[in-house]
Amino acid sequence: MRPETRTLVSGGAGFLGSHLCERLLAEGHDVICVDNFYTGRRRTIAPLLGNPRFEVLRHDVTFPLYVEVDQIYNLACPASPIHYQNDPVQTVKTSVHGAINMLGLAKRCRATIFQASTSEVYGDPRVHPQPETYWGHVNPIGPRSCYDEGKRCAETLFFDYHRQHGLRIKVARIFNTYGPRMHPNDGRVVSNFILQALRGEDIAIYGDGRQTRSFCYVDDLIDAVVRLMDTPDSVTGPLNLGNPAEVSILELAELVLRLTGSRSRIVHRPLPGDDPRQRQPDISAARTTLDWAPKVALEDGLAATIAYFRAVLDSGEAHPPPGGG
Repeated sequence: MRPETRTLVSGGAGFLGSHLCERLLAEGHDVICVDNFYTGRRRTIAPLLGNPRFEVLRHDVTFPLYVEVDQIYNLACPASPIHYQNDPVQTVKTSVHGAINMLGLAKRCRATIFQASTSEVYGDPRVHPQPETYWGHVNPIGPRSCYDEGKRCAETLFFDYHRQHGLRIKVARIFNTYGPRMHPNDGRVVSNFILQALRGEDIAIYGDGRQTRSFCYVDDLIDAVVRLMDTPDSVTGPLNLGNPAEVSILELAELVLRLTGSRSRIVHRPLPGDDPRQRQPDISAARTTLDWAPKVALEDGLAATIAYFRAVLDSGEAHPPPGGG
């Protein structure tokens, strides 16, 4: 990083965005946090507001933005099914129009731009674990398509801007990430299980619970993101970023019950449409390219996340989530 690097983080008030803003400020960046606060929350960035190198712009990336920056991290988009399915047309617009506008800004400023893509580009994978060379198995008209296909199109745009305009790009496919500052009502399995357990409610598992996920603690993920941005221009990605340690949803529920000391019961509900049975990253490329691998064990990360949600409940902020898992 050169002195006084001006860095824009779209979606900067979200779960990942707030952690990224915090990390960048600690490294000496001047940070512009851009968010329309659709799912981002002011409380996640409240501790940063007193920093003279931190600026917040309320803006929707589906509209052009004119600022002067050296780096762009494009994280803007609802990332949980409950949020992105609430307004699927806007989700597609955020992924596609947002990518076009951020790429246009990067082109004008000659900035390096990072795209937060997703493991959802693999859909319900037929290859396990998923390497970056796998093209995926995605339903283009299903209930998750607004997010899956929006992110796939965004990747296309990034690589076309790279090939056509020589834009410096970095694309990461982010797998399930968890930790403090998760939205309490995002409907994701980790936040759902923890809040249900802390409230003494039934732990709702969708399907038989044998479907698997791989959970990466937020600090590990942000470290990988920053490392990717700092690689030479020849490194574009896409790179899988996540924790390759695979765990079943039932095992996760049992671990949350043990760590919270809750007496909640595990109950089963019908599986949502297009819910993938397996999700596990092959991070061989990230290990080699970034000299990176996750360090935080699931039990340790969950303990920190549980402590965060205890504080959220004590504050009275969290309302019962609408469901998910």
